[in-house]
Amino acid sequence: MDKRPIGVFDSGVGGLTVVKQIMKTLPEENIIYFGDTARLPYGTKSKKTVTKFSKQIVRFLLTKNVKAIIIACNTASSNSLEELRQTFNIPIFGVIVPGVEEALRSTKNKKVGIIGTASTIRSKAYETLIAQADSSIEVYAKPCPLFVSLVEEGWTENTVSKLTAEIYLKELIQKGIDSLVLGCTHYPLLKKCIGETVGSDIKLVDPAKATAKMVKSFLAEHKLLMQGENISERYFYISDDTDTFSSMCKKALKQEYIPQIIDIEAY
Repeated sequence: MDKRPIGVFDSGVGGLTVVKQIMKTLPEENIIYFGDTARLPYGTKSKKTVTKFSKQIVRFLLTKNVKAIIIACNTASSNSLEELRQTFNIPIFGVIVPGVEEALRSTKNKKVGIIGTASTIRSKAYETLIAQADSSIEVYAKPCPLFVSLVEEGWTENTVSKLTAEIYLKELIQKGIDSLVLGCTHYPLLKKCIGETVGSDIKLVDPAKATAKMVKSFLAEHKLLMQGENISERYFYISDDTDTFSSMCKKALKQEYIPQIIDIEAY
């Protein structure tokens, strides 16, 4: 049994959707979450900058004695995962590979849509891995940068979010996709809006669920699971005060947590 917490980080509040799935899949595990609310969004920044930020966050999480780290951010996963693994001696998981595996299971007509930040789409991380697994699958990728801002503003089910979804997703619907990967951890908070826009014939693939399952398998294999009737502890940290954290925490986790503000630049 390993009582050390699992570290999770994101550019803002989107990673709370990953925390939600970890709490469901690994309810006994302790969790340390960091949201980089002072420097979001990551999706418009360069690979060099995203990697610099990610290294600072990993160094912070290591001060909390975490046993594994989940990059709950598609942008950081696609741009920085390999360098982080080379730099730090700790198991680090991204959300891209689990998302790809879930998309492969999901599609029946071999037409898959990917939506994400501009940086994630530009990296072609999803397309590359899907092509390696099954070159016959047609992949259509679309950057949807405004979705992150809508979630951070708490505008997940209003007229603005619905119109934005219609404009962004029209092209993918016309391509005849049967599966749509929510390639940004903010996007599950828009799941109702996106689902209503694309219709019930298109399955929404949330990499967060697959990520939680992958982490559970790894921890079990390496005897790192927290076992027994542990009353799990969850601690939340952010880099700037924001009202959005509180509202999104209630929405994603169904309860309120009070975050601590830290100076991430110190790491």
